[in-house]
Amino acid sequence: MRIRHLLVPLAAVALALAVTHPAAAEPTTATITVTGGSLSITVPADAGSLGTRANTVAGGAISGPLGQVNVNDARSAAAGSGWVASVISTAFTPPSGPAIAASAVGYTAGAITKVGTATYTANNPANLTGVSPAVTATGITGDNSATWNPTINVTVPGGMAAGTYSATITHSVL
Repeated sequence: MRIRHLLVPLAAVALALAVTHPAAAEPTTATITVTGGSLSITVPADAGSLGTRANTVAGGAISGPLGQVNVNDARSAAAGSGWVASVISTAFTPPSGPAIAASAVGYTAGAITKVGTATYTANNPANLTGVSPAVTATGITGDNSATWNPTINVTVPGGMAAGTYSATITHSVL
């Protein structure tokens, strides 16, 4: 009888555990969406002096660093897409007298620091009279960026007046 008294409560506990065992919940599907960002370019606001050269009848060249140019492409581009960073210059003009034409201004991109998957090409235009490709990115997969510190090369014609010459160098990216 004693065994029976023990078995009945044990059976009741086992039955209660079986009945109160939680049922499996249906799985929940959750999603997120990452949207493409933008394509942007940043350049130095003021490059300062590119260099100095003694005036000669024969002329010569002055070269100097422009400062860091950075392109960020957060468009999450499809494989194979790309962008082109372009540059153009005005003439280098003194306070008075003749200017040094933009056709005498060249651009060398130099080393390109790369982030992401892409092929980057420095185009190094020798003449900035018109909008010229400076750096091209092709074969892009996803987000990427490129940074370079270009050298501006100015061929100073012979017989130019002494003075400080200024130009505006404009970058764009498409």
